[in-house]
Amino acid sequence: MSNKGKKVKVHYTGTLDDGTKFDSSVDRGEPIEFTCMAGQMIPGFDAAVEDMAVGEKKTVHIPAAEAYGERNDEMVQKVPADQIPNADQLPVGQTVYMMGPGGQPFPVFVESIEDGIVTFDMNHELAGKDLNFDIELVEVED
Repeated sequence: MSNKGKKVKVHYTGTLDDGTKFDSSVDRGEPIEFTCMAGQMIPGFDAAVEDMAVGEKKTVHIPAAEAYGERNDEMVQKVPADQIPNADQLPVGQTVYMMGPGGQPFPVFVESIEDGIVTFDMNHELAGKDLNFDIELVEVED
């Protein structure tokens, strides 16, 4: 039975191939809810949940291409610091939010500030990484 188009609740723990945990609904004590196969989740996660039954558990390996995509060097931008308000206060090594063309905030990683140039990495922090998930389907709404 397909869960496509249905609202589902799942518990999951996500790890990298080296075993590093990057996220867990179990740790938060709250399952995530989404509409299956509606593009709200990364493609590989959606596909894993599509044919699960309530109470079923599975472990899946999702290659980068089916997760957050491959790293894209064009997503690393160098901007003169004098074009950025308060550039001297940017936290190197941390993520900040900038405003996109439509006024929507989007995360960027402040890679460095050197010689008056700020380097931003706009790739998702998990881009280029294969992901592993332990998933349990908790609930399906018809």
